[in-house]
Amino acid sequence: MSNFGPLFLYWVLTLLLFLPLSSSSHSEAIEALLSRLDARRAAPSVQESAAKAVLRRLLPTHLDSFQFEIVSKDVCRGKNCFWISNYNVPSKNGPEIMIKGTTAVEIASGLHWYIKYWCGAHVSWDKTGGIQIGSIPKPGSLPLVKDEGILIQRPVPWNYYQNVVTSSYSYVWWDLERWEKEIDWMALQGVNLPLAFNGQETIWQKVFMDFNISKKDLDGFFGGPAFLAWARMGNLHGWGGPLSQNWLDQQLVLQKQILSRMLVLGMTPVLPSFSGNVPEALKKIFPSANITRLGEWNTNDNDTRWCCTYLLDPSDPLFIQIGKAFIKQQIKEYGDVTDIYNCDTFNENSPPTNDPAYISSLGAAIYKAMSQGDKDSVWLMQGWLFYSDAGFWKPPQIKALLHSVPFGKMVVLDLFADAKPIWRTSSQFYDTPYIWCMLHNFGGNIEMYGILDAVSSGPVDARVSKNSTMVGVGMCMEGIEQNPVVYELMSEMAFRSEKVQLVEWLKTYSYRRYGKAVHHVEAAWEILYRTIYNCTDGIADHNIDFMVNFPDWDPSLDPSSDISEEQHIIQKIFIQPGRRKILFQETTSDLPRSHLWYSTHEVVNALRLFLDAGNELSKSSTFSFESSSGCSDLCVSGKCEVYDLVDLTRQVLSKLANQVYLDAVIAFRQKDVKNFHLHSQKFVQLIKDIDTLLASDDNFLLGTWLESAKELAVNPREMEQYEWNARTQVTMWFYVTKTNQSKLHDYANKFWSGLLENYYLPRASTYFGYLSKALTENEKFKLEEWRKEWILYSNKWQAGKELYPVKAKGDTLAISKRLYEKYFN
Repeated sequence: MSNFGPLFLYWVLTLLLFLPLSSSSHSEAIEALLSRLDARRAAPSVQESAAKAVLRRLLPTHLDSFQFEIVSKDVCRGKNCFWISNYNVPSKNGPEIMIKGTTAVEIASGLHWYIKYWCGAHVSWDKTGGIQIGSIPKPGSLPLVKDEGILIQRPVPWNYYQNVVTSSYSYVWWDLERWEKEIDWMALQGVNLPLAFNGQETIWQKVFMDFNISKKDLDGFFGGPAFLAWARMGNLHGWGGPLSQNWLDQQLVLQKQILSRMLVLGMTPVLPSFSGNVPEALKKIFPSANITRLGEWNTNDNDTRWCCTYLLDPSDPLFIQIGKAFIKQQIKEYGDVTDIYNCDTFNENSPPTNDPAYISSLGAAIYKAMSQGDKDSVWLMQGWLFYSDAGFWKPPQIKALLHSVPFGKMVVLDLFADAKPIWRTSSQFYDTPYIWCMLHNFGGNIEMYGILDAVSSGPVDARVSKNSTMVGVGMCMEGIEQNPVVYELMSEMAFRSEKVQLVEWLKTYSYRRYGKAVHHVEAAWEILYRTIYNCTDGIADHNIDFMVNFPDWDPSLDPSSDISEEQHIIQKIFIQPGRRKILFQETTSDLPRSHLWYSTHEVVNALRLFLDAGNELSKSSTFSFESSSGCSDLCVSGKCEVYDLVDLTRQVLSKLANQVYLDAVIAFRQKDVKNFHLHSQKFVQLIKDIDTLLASDDNFLLGTWLESAKELAVNPREMEQYEWNARTQVTMWFYVTKTNQSKLHDYANKFWSGLLENYYLPRASTYFGYLSKALTENEKFKLEEWRKEWILYSNKWQAGKELYPVKAKGDTLAISKRLYEKYFN
């Protein structure tokens, strides 16, 4: 043995590290984890009561019509399942349908499956149309199921939910009432592995104070409420802050309430863990610690007030002390509620070296910090880095990280599997368990988009592939409450073992969503399926429609020198280290282009069919195309129809506006004053018209977002801060200089009434005014002067306090018909 030197032994150990484990080892490790999680679930009686409470909130008139029972996995052939059957002695005043499930989530999923496929009901987020349960028969008349009923198993154990930034783009201003609705929605959709990130700053405050860091030191560390997700990831610090003690205390209470509701339903929450992001003060308190400053992230001038955060190297002993303390503090506050913890140390931040041995040591240290806090901990990691930083993460580096922890102690989220699945190119993540996820949405943008074929087949293909290590499906959108058809289908994939026949499924979806079969609507959905919801170009659909993401450039020059990065002549984003890399559209034209993957003519035809259907539906006394917020949920209120009509009309007009903008630019270049004014005025008018359309539906209002932010405040100072956070996130996002917009401006753009008229409209009008002056006076376009004026306006608007409506006005159908006739007839 003395002939074998250290170098030889190193290479032997490295080779063993990369050898794949057997499928039996894979199954045993996951089964052991599942058994531990099952053992800590709430008692059957508690879960049955929790499922009954979901029914009470969803369908109070039918509380006695259903009987629920928790059963063991043995009843379900060793897996989680729900079983729908007729009650033994159905009666008009008692139980009619029995739903059994292995957890309360399974029971709620079974309830949802029954009211969908036997009663024609529909459940969506309130902001995307809400629920349609008017088609459910009265108690005593519920449809019976055949024979022994229907038993549906989960083909994979988990249905994961959320992205680490969803908490900022969608949930930031939620109170308990809104969270209760979301958790009910999650249970009905079969979500059993949700991210639970609220309140972590309060935990961090307690932990860091034990390491002699003061509250004042933390003021410049935590981000503001709307920017917490990026402060947690170490992308920025202090921006939008500081956090008040009121906020910290309020969020900790809310987190405990959220966790309590998740747990009684049998869900396994995913909690945060330590990724190495630390306050600057720690470097002074521990001068010998290996703390480095990260590079800039989307800044204009490396302003260290907001950028270049500090990272404690995982190899430093202090990393394990802090990581252990954080896990222990969470257990102290919440109890021993989970074994699964999220950590994304390298999310948009690359390690200092690509040496596999070093990367392996970092991974091992990160897991050690977790496991010393919870000996059974499992590391859940977003796999986004393997796509966004593919130049760094080659097979040796990926293997080193994934194999740095004991097998079965890491689960990877294949975050963008709906468009860019990593499992295919990484040998099933080199035998590491993973969850097939749909990313779908960036920045909470409002854009009709999807890849329904990939959603209906991707999870099945991954699960049945050779040596598959897939253990779940997931929805990892950056923002929710958009494209309800996509999320309903994705949720169903948690219970489907075969591919969905989408043409037929969409017919039933249409029937459930609108409460009746309408031929015109079915025909429209067939068009939408093969156009808007059939994006196969592999391009990440971050909405860059010009109306909401206005090109910042001088059209009289070579655009490569001025055009904003997302709208560059070659619209791939070649981003500096630490910034997201997303494939956008490429073009040989020297004009900016938005993302267009379908025939606009066909989609205009789909809109016409919706309008024809609206004429038919409006004849029904149960439908109203005026503001429907007062309609009873028990009626076929038309809320889904209104939402879809607004969204489709908005989509069609927004794509038209893209072409109108280009027509204006071409006219400017050709010095055609008449056509420039014609097209620029048309673009401005389109903004006004879309704002009017959006104002007719409660779900497309800026005021709702702003008021929800202010409602969380307990004093005027907080109200001012929260409103600034809310306004800034959906506009400039990050900080500006006098002549440079934030690099993230419009990243979280929204089609909201109020935002179009009071923000996007002044921007376009001012810009076209400068172009017009350059054209009529035969002078150079003053890009920098426009930027100065626009940035001043934006700063003022972000700090503004003017009120915006929270209630819709106008008749959606009449407005949509008028706009169709105006622009397409």
